Amino acid sequence: MPDREQLREKVIVITGASSGFGKGAAREFAKAGARVVLAARREELIEELAGECKALGGDALPVPTDVRKPEEVGLLAQDALREFGRIDVWVNNAGVGAVGRFEEVPLADHIAVIETSLMGTVYGSYCAMRTFRGQGYGTLINIASVIGKVPSPYFAAYAAAKHGVVGFSAALRLELAQDKIETIQVSTVLPASMDTPFFQHGANYTGHETQPIPPVYDAQETIDTIVRMALDPEDEVPVGTSGKVATFMHHLMPGIVESMIAKRVHKTQFEEAPTAERTSGSVRKPEPEGQEVSGGWKRK
Repeated sequence: MPDREQLREKVIVITGASSGFGKGAAREFAKAGARVVLAARREELIEELAGECKALGGDALPVPTDVRKPEEVGLLAQDALREFGRIDVWVNNAGVGAVGRFEEVPLADHIAVIETSLMGTVYGSYCAMRTFRGQGYGTLINIASVIGKVPSPYFAAYAAAKHGVVGFSAALRLELAQDKIETIQVSTVLPASMDTPFFQHGANYTGHETQPIPPVYDAQETIDTIVRMALDPEDEVPVGTSGKVATFMHHLMPGIVESMIAKRVHKTQFEEAPTAERTSGSVRKPEPEGQEVSGGWKRK
């Protein structure tokens, strides 16, 4: 692990900071003395987190932001620059999903998933790259998913969004390479199933309780990877052994891997899960559930 002392006083923007990877990464960056700009829809949670980050030894600026709205993402960048004078690292972490057969999920939920998980990344990257090009340096970290490499049934819009994030990030790297710019870097993180509130937040139209596809890994693995990418960026980094294996094997025998994953996901989301009411979760508007890094899945 690179020396975290290098993060002291770095200015780091994090979207989706009210829970999950975003909240965990903010804490880790604050412990290293960084200045974190916290973006999420749930204003009271990022204000609480800002106070916690300051107590941990960093500085923090909470900025209520809905990443589906480009004007709010633009204001997020402006606030960060006004407060701290630069942006060293931008982490596009905000994301939501909708689980269910494609035609049974309301179109509005599919759209909201794409707007948050893909377009929110595009808007954030646009602000970050313009800033980085102007100041001559910076690191962009986009949180995708193993589903962005290996598709899964019942997650159609989320798979589309994360495939988009993977291809979009690769395109940005190619542009930087063509311009022979080595001081601006773009890293894509691809977590497997992690213990976060993702499924508490997601829309669910399966008629059953949603749950992560096993095996489920500790969110700290992804959080540590985000911190490492801020110090020593890599192009694409899968997190979690199952994700690494699935990504590799999908290159060799895509049909077999996709069939295996489809059966596992169907079993997890339909056959083994108890019945539950259908809900749009926090896809369209924020909900109070799921306020911590963990979603409690590993305890279950």
